[in-house]
Amino acid sequence: ISSSMIVSVILSQSSSPVSFGDERSRESPAPAEAQMQAGAEGGGRVNRCCWKCSVTQLKKIFWGVAVVLGVCSSWSGSTQLAKLTFKKFDAPFTLTWFATNWNFLFFPLYYLGHVFKSAEKQSPKQRYRECCRFFGDNGLTLKVFFTKAAPFGVLWTLTNYLYLHAIKKINTTDVSVLFCCNKAFVFLLSWIVLRDRFMGVRIVAAIFAIAGIVMMTYADGFHSHSVIGIALVVGSASMSALYKVLFKLLLGSAKFGEAALFLSVLAVFNVLFVTCIPVILYFTKVEYWSSFDIVPWGNLCGFSILLLTFNILLNFGIAITYPTLISLGIVLSVPVNAVVDHYTSEIVFNSVRVIAIIIIGLGFLLLLLPEEWDVWVIKLLTRLKVRKKEEIPEGNGDITSGLPNKSRRTRPSMSSFAH
Repeated sequence: ISSSMIVSVILSQSSSPVSFGDERSRESPAPAEAQMQAGAEGGGRVNRCCWKCSVTQLKKIFWGVAVVLGVCSSWSGSTQLAKLTFKKFDAPFTLTWFATNWNFLFFPLYYLGHVFKSAEKQSPKQRYRECCRFFGDNGLTLKVFFTKAAPFGVLWTLTNYLYLHAIKKINTTDVSVLFCCNKAFVFLLSWIVLRDRFMGVRIVAAIFAIAGIVMMTYADGFHSHSVIGIALVVGSASMSALYKVLFKLLLGSAKFGEAALFLSVLAVFNVLFVTCIPVILYFTKVEYWSSFDIVPWGNLCGFSILLLTFNILLNFGIAITYPTLISLGIVLSVPVNAVVDHYTSEIVFNSVRVIAIIIIGLGFLLLLLPEEWDVWVIKLLTRLKVRKKEEIPEGNGDITSGLPNKSRRTRPSMSSFAH
């Protein structure tokens, strides 16, 4: 810096009419004012954070309601459409095979969402390779395909086939409510196989599920037709529970892309190794139709689209809302199917059937409670007790303040004796 610039700076400072003390007083506010400003800024930040949190929660609840309605309508709609399809096309295994092939669309649909939403765009090959790491360091090899994908393909086919075959035997209300027992079976298997935390409430829920199954069997008088149907649904729920527990045991948790790729791989397994079974059933006339012209392709495609929508919402709905709300959609499908059955079939809602439906539904809701629900309840009760204790002294103060001055002079207060 040159000497002329230093001199000019010194002259400008000396010619300034305001002293350093005045500058400090103008620039820095008083301590009280500073505290008020800091409090206002802090309050503004808290309000902004609360506003952001409330908006985020409202969005999640809004999307949760939309997902619940989507899960309920797709699950009940696919069940009713399958019942309607079997009146024209009595082939539950062929329908299972046809609908499972639509799982191939999972990964392409996921990649489209990745392209529109993600900031870093990847090619389909790059995204596929990244998602293949879910199967191991070597990716999706032939050995991994037969050891980690094929067993789940078998369980997927059995779950859907037993469910659809049960729809032929009993009404859709009983099928949908009995399938809700799969959550209780998941808890029991997780407790035994995965050594999950023991929870008394979930044991009670599992007992409710088993009691509901027995009462549902008793509702129709233990007829062979209804017993076979109930056994098929319970088998379907058991296969579904085994699928979920084995997935967690062998593969762990999966991201959205990995889950989409896994479900698409199940469709590949279905095409390669399950296609022969509908062909065998057709030529042995177990599932036979005279010509392909009488096949209700509209019903088959509609059922497949509804089932695909249900699985998409079930697997990827957690990205936009709470998992508990998604599970509620499955329970809400029970009254929807009950209303449809009441007007379209000869179902009798006797007291035993209604109690069984309520018990199974209650057990399902108990299983939705989080693991720390008892801690939350204790904290809530503690807060309520503290508030009651705080309200009692305030109420006594209000009463004594309303007394006349004369009574205060003649009668000493309790506080004087305490001192």
